[in-house]
Amino acid sequence: MAAVPRASVLFVCVHNAGRSQMAAAWLDHLTQGSVEVRSAGTLPADRVNSHAVAAMAEMGIDLEGLTPRVLTPEMVKSSDYVITMGCGDACPVFPGKHYRDWPLEDPAGQGLDVVRRICNEIKGLVENLITEIGQSSPPTSISEHRVGDAM
Repeated sequence: MAAVPRASVLFVCVHNAGRSQMAAAWLDHLTQGSVEVRSAGTLPADRVNSHAVAAMAEMGIDLEGLTPRVLTPEMVKSSDYVITMGCGDACPVFPGKHYRDWPLEDPAGQGLDVVRRICNEIKGLVENLITEIGQSSPPTSISEHRVGDAM
């Protein structure tokens, strides 16, 4: 019997420095690598947002050393799901892909408390996406924990 190919998800935001990086990290973490995950930006920043790094570190997820990447048509073509977050018409559209737009606040220039809230919102959206693409639900202990909660 042939192996079922794993789903691939591309997260796209403008700078690939906050929302898309957090979403990709959440999906990889919650599915334990069973989904192919990538992220990119239409106008990538020089580095990942330091508050996004801090908020994710509170959850035990390391964004240190990640570098924003530019979105290419090839990335979209090779993805089953394309999740956009504020990049508007700059994101290329190809037939046969599952597109979702998550209207999330941009963490750029925001304080850590706001970025924590955005991070939690992203986590909830990622959990819904996991269900949508047929992956197993995340363990309750992970699902109930939110950024900023005592560990």
